[in-house]
Amino acid sequence: MGRSSAPPDVQRLQIPSAPFRVFRTTVPILQRFRTTVPTLACFYLSRPAGRPAKQGAFSAFQRGLADPQRLGGPPTQNRLFSNSKVLVELDEHTGVAVMQMKSPPVNSLSLDFLTEFSISLEKLENNKSCRGVILTSAVPRIFSAGLDITEMAGKSEEHYAEFWRAVQEMWLNLYSSSMVTIAVVNGSSPAGGCLMATSCDYRIMAENPKYSIGLNETQLGIVAPFWFKDTMLNTVGHRCTERSIQLGLLYPAHEALKIGLVDELVPEEKIQTMAMETMAQWLAIPDHARQLSKSSLRKPTVDRLLAHREADIQNFVSFISKDSIQKSLHGYMERLKQRKA
Repeated sequence: MGRSSAPPDVQRLQIPSAPFRVFRTTVPILQRFRTTVPTLACFYLSRPAGRPAKQGAFSAFQRGLADPQRLGGPPTQNRLFSNSKVLVELDEHTGVAVMQMKSPPVNSLSLDFLTEFSISLEKLENNKSCRGVILTSAVPRIFSAGLDITEMAGKSEEHYAEFWRAVQEMWLNLYSSSMVTIAVVNGSSPAGGCLMATSCDYRIMAENPKYSIGLNETQLGIVAPFWFKDTMLNTVGHRCTERSIQLGLLYPAHEALKIGLVDELVPEEKIQTMAMETMAQWLAIPDHARQLSKSSLRKPTVDRLLAHREADIQNFVSFISKDSIQKSLHGYMERLKQRKA
């Protein structure tokens, strides 16, 4: 199969493309429900049905997760690769990777961060040994504060378009991933941080009354785009989404669990171990069955953005460029500066 040239956003991200991802199975070839390069026909073969991860290997990996120093030290059986804002450790024996966001002080979704995040996720997607990803934060008390406001204030229309395309790409890669994705929400997660968490297959939140999660864009005078809304709607239902988005609600951890915004609350010191145990349950399901089930549920939402992607970018540029919105954003940034002072 010949390769077609990647669209501009993919070229900018410098993401390696692979026309096939091979998992080894006897089931028929399954067409992938989304590809970063639309002109390629990407297919999936699956691993042997129901092949669980070895318990001993998971236990060893759990011990590694419990030791933050090990993530920064020399790899043993794990493959370690990182960039300036995302640290990735892949255990090729278990097929589980841990992605740690490390962009202090609050893991804001800047253009640079989004680019590096998408590159890291695509590397795992194209690695045939990786079946699951645990997404978490290396910054204390914060999962992600969401979109970087400095990317949306005082910049050119060209910059706004480039930034928004990167936001779209992050969501498309994460929401449509063929891998099992588990968000370990070990800190507050407003706005775009909430989007990242709800884009994963499962969410485990640290049991801490100081942590909150939700789409609070309206509090900043910003309207969440339709695919933010659709992602939350698919998670908690229509009425809860309608109320949450209009009021810009941030839910404490126990309330987030009550409405289904997160799936579990776990003491912070046990959250990584619980994530690995949950991952083992998901990986016990045959890949082809799980992937097709996920595709059937998420493809309509993905397709909706793909069909209106350029219009969505233009809507964002037009909205964010308004004088009233720029005034609101600059005012918010000034209040943040005063708070820090």
